[in-house]
Amino acid sequence: MDFDKLVPEMRRLALLAGDKIMEIYNSADFDVKLKSDASPVTVADEAADEIISTGLRSIFPDVTLITEEQSKSHSLSADNFLIVDPLDGTKEFIKRRGDFTVNIAYVENGVPVRGVVYAPAKERLFITLADGQTIEEIGPFDKDQMGAYKELSVSEPDNGALVVVASKSHRDQATDDYINKYSVKDSRSAGSSLKFCLVATGEADLYPRVGRTMEWDTAAGHAVLNGAGGQVVRFDDHTPLKYGKDEYANPFFIAFAKGVELKEA
Repeated sequence: MDFDKLVPEMRRLALLAGDKIMEIYNSADFDVKLKSDASPVTVADEAADEIISTGLRSIFPDVTLITEEQSKSHSLSADNFLIVDPLDGTKEFIKRRGDFTVNIAYVENGVPVRGVVYAPAKERLFITLADGQTIEEIGPFDKDQMGAYKELSVSEPDNGALVVVASKSHRDQATDDYINKYSVKDSRSAGSSLKFCLVATGEADLYPRVGRTMEWDTAAGHAVLNGAGGQVVRFDDHTPLKYGKDEYANPFFIAFAKGVELKEA
């Protein structure tokens, strides 16, 4: 894959999709439907998916593309593929809470190696550059030219005073039980893949997920965290979280800054 070509295109499409999402978000009303798994979907999910998938297929027609909204029509048979969640955090979007993102990632041999996470309502844009370094671009954002940015690096955690981030919509007792194994100075809530990004920026040290996620939910945030020096491992055995799994389903996992002393499940 030509990352010098891929990264600007992922960035551009994320921004275009973000504009469409915000147009709908700021409208007086929008329809909400339920998918077969009872999860919500809106016209914003569908419009963003159309923008991103059409753009990626036109530029990279020979690369396998998986998107959340089209996943039922795909069977994965590639080692390398693009994977997209056009609107991660639909529940946050519906509640107009702002913690939703556009996620676009490229997976190579089971590892998310490049990703873009864009939170349009919060005007935060996280990108792994062609060389693999993660940055946060500083807005306003031009579609065709990257602006000022800062390179990101995970924190140097104090295991006696960790900052933990957990899901805003999916936090439960099992999550709290695991967090309670650590010495926690502060706990934050965030929606969508922003949790990975908060670890990447050093705003948090640890993000455990004891609940259902899919690969399109996590791949872009995982790539962003990798490029900032962090890691994502399985909850059960602490081996690296891999992609290209059956039906795109993830096991429970832990995202963290290097130096965090992980506790057993």
